Amino acid sequence: MTSATKNGATAVERAPGKRIDRTKKENSLLQFFPQTLIQVQRLLLRWLRDPLTVIQSLVFPALLLIILNMVLGNQIQTFANLFKLCEGKTEHCALYGTVPMTALAGIMAGSTAGAITLGREGAAGLLARFWVLPVHRASGLVSRILAELVRITIGTIVIVIVGYVLGFRFEQGLPAALLFIGVTLIFGLGFATLVTSIAVFSAKATLVEGVSLLSSLLMFFSTGFVLLPAFPEWIKPLVQHQPLTCAIDTMRALSLGGPLQGPLIGTLLWSLGAVVVFGIPAVIGFSRASRR
Repeated sequence: MTSATKNGATAVERAPGKRIDRTKKENSLLQFFPQTLIQVQRLLLRWLRDPLTVIQSLVFPALLLIILNMVLGNQIQTFANLFKLCEGKTEHCALYGTVPMTALAGIMAGSTAGAITLGREGAAGLLARFWVLPVHRASGLVSRILAELVRITIGTIVIVIVGYVLGFRFEQGLPAALLFIGVTLIFGLGFATLVTSIAVFSAKATLVEGVSLLSSLLMFFSTGFVLLPAFPEWIKPLVQHQPLTCAIDTMRALSLGGPLQGPLIGTLLWSLGAVVVFGIPAVIGFSRASRR
């Protein structure tokens, strides 16, 4: 005979002369790590089999980078040479802005697709099924974070490879190249926390897509498309201090050279601030969505 807890999971199992508390076993660290890895594998396989996620995470950013280099590469190069903004680099200057920007665009698009998928899983009752199974409570959300980091790393590497074919190079060495990828992970974690908190509190995908639209607008008002001196004076402060510009300037400094401290601090403040502000709502919302 079994007794069920209020959340639906089997907590106590009776046997002749024996009582077993199953909640302790479910929430043990020995169960947490293997169950988290299994769910990470599930999410990565689901995203890989979803054409929308693959296109938004990998195909769209790569095509965007190629098109931007063909259409705007020479114009940005000429402008940069005029204002001496490429630190002695005479070729492919535009790539040091467009490669970071398209990598970040892929991160935001992939996180948006993942958040929409999360909302659909909640509406279909899949999260509730996991909640009543003997699975560690924290593994569901932690697995999504780890899967996001894996996806971001793969997407960034793909963009860097395409950029290398076009002429992009890491002029600052291997440590700076590794930190280049680290910046995308920090930025992606902050953005994923934001869209996840929205997805778990709303059953409508339009809210998540609205955040994606706002991010696309910020992309046009960043230093990835046009260098800062080309913007009108009245909008320069907004362009310079918005999150995308901070991350792009940090990644440009790590690949080409230039001021690093200011953009890096700005990136950390924006990204970690998003985690702090939206992290607790994301955890609470995920728990509620799992029991809905």
